[in-house]
Amino acid sequence: MNAALLLDHYARIADAPDAIVRLRRFVLDLAVRGKLVEQDASDEPASELLKRIAAERARLVKAGTIRTRTELPAVEPQHLPYRLPCGWLWVRFAEIVEFYAGRTPARNDLSYWNTGDHAWVSIADMEDGGTIEQTKETVSEIARKNIFKSEPEPVGTIVMSFKLTIGKIARLGVPAFHNEAIISIHPHVSALDGYLFMSLPELARAGDTKGAIKGATLNRQSLSNILIPLPPLAEQRRIVAKVDELMALCDQLEAARAEREAARDTFTLSTFSKLNAPDPETFGQDARFALANIAPLTTRTDQIKQLRQTILNLAVRGKLVEQDADEAAASEQLLRIRDERDEMVRLKFIRREKPLEPVRDDETPFEIPGSWVWSRIGDAALFTQYGTSEKSNPSERGVPVLTMGNIQDGLVVWDNPKRIPETSDELPSLFLQKNDLLYNRTNSAELVGKTGIYLGEGNCRTFASYLIRIRCSEKHSLPQYVNLAMNAPIFRETQIVPLIKQQTGQANVNGTALKNMLIPFPSLAEQQCIVAKVDELMTLCDQLEASLTTGEQVRSRLLEAVLHHALEPA
Repeated sequence: MNAALLLDHYARIADAPDAIVRLRRFVLDLAVRGKLVEQDASDEPASELLKRIAAERARLVKAGTIRTRTELPAVEPQHLPYRLPCGWLWVRFAEIVEFYAGRTPARNDLSYWNTGDHAWVSIADMEDGGTIEQTKETVSEIARKNIFKSEPEPVGTIVMSFKLTIGKIARLGVPAFHNEAIISIHPHVSALDGYLFMSLPELARAGDTKGAIKGATLNRQSLSNILIPLPPLAEQRRIVAKVDELMALCDQLEAARAEREAARDTFTLSTFSKLNAPDPETFGQDARFALANIAPLTTRTDQIKQLRQTILNLAVRGKLVEQDADEAAASEQLLRIRDERDEMVRLKFIRREKPLEPVRDDETPFEIPGSWVWSRIGDAALFTQYGTSEKSNPSERGVPVLTMGNIQDGLVVWDNPKRIPETSDELPSLFLQKNDLLYNRTNSAELVGKTGIYLGEGNCRTFASYLIRIRCSEKHSLPQYVNLAMNAPIFRETQIVPLIKQQTGQANVNGTALKNMLIPFPSLAEQQCIVAKVDELMTLCDQLEASLTTGEQVRSRLLEAVLHHALEPA
């Protein structure tokens, strides 16, 4: 074993996504290959241990305690997974243990269930590698007599799952029965217990599984035929002691990593919180601190997501770019949008709607620059419109109907096979045009309010009725800015969540509520600068995310190489 190589590279590989999990598997792999502890020529070989096991089995058969088993296939040298050290043997699982699958009494017979008489183990009761002290369900004394027709398995018995979740292992801390997805394991020589408990899970997962409706499964034959690398008994004890020692070290590494990640999370949350709710007196200092520490703030993809959200919040607070010196520009833009809307009414393209209430000072959720104004979405947009109520069907012909699933990360994608006929009465008025925004008005609470901008070709796609189209003026506003503002976490917190909290079941935030929501509205020139700066910063986030992915891949490949070479003799 070349452990020095592992130690040399540990600092670089420790942050690989699954480093500790793979280190644990590595330890167990070394253990069952005979590379974890040194061999001792004075140890009684496994062949002698196997003779004692066979003698004990013969005694139990003769006494009628167990049945004569079906002859097991010979262990053929050409089928062996790897070479074992001198003194070891490959054996079949059923050569060295007796195992029994459990049963589940009829669920419709209430006399069998939950009387508290006997514990009954399901896979859900098992903590891998742990001890089962209690079970969610119990079975009755009637079930013991009529169904199990035996005593419960005693305390200390090894139980292991072999269906659906293969190789989950535990010990009984109370006498118990178990279901048919679990076997109880009784070594013919009790001293095998510790080594089997350690090695069986991975060996079982490498067994000859069969397909099942809910996942892979082993049957009695494939369980019986699992190949077990059997060391001398004295070496088994040394192996188990060393594995326990190294697993304790892995526990410490895992705890240290969790503590380190918790500290990083606190650091990231504290730093971004100061930017999301900026203090005018310290904002410059807080922003410089965040920029100087961008690497430790973004060591995981979820932290980069927090950075993206912070960028959007800063954008709609007016903290990303310098403000327009013309303090009347934003108000004038809204007046021009109103005039453009009135012209559309005159041309009968849209209907005239009741004017919205002016924005009151007590409604505004946070402070914005003096040159900005608060606007209701209904005033910042030309119009809003519900989608088609016509039923759509999968088809290669017709007009695609976009749904809530097409709104992803602030964009509208268009991979929907469902369509309505081109002759629909709702067309062409419901055709999407480039730069339309789609807002998801009905869904589960966490998905209501998802908004995205459509950048595809016009007059060829439409949208479903539970979406609302927002048409912005492209002369006097920037649709990309309105989309950005509606995707900022602070917009959701202040405009959508308060409405959802008043509802139960599936959430709905309708068109009237949407039109009355508030967004901070800068001048057109400043909107353009904000969108450009956000695009620039989101590109930086993409690069950070790509470098993280590359770093994880490099660490994973290095871990793989180190573990591979560490298996080689020093």
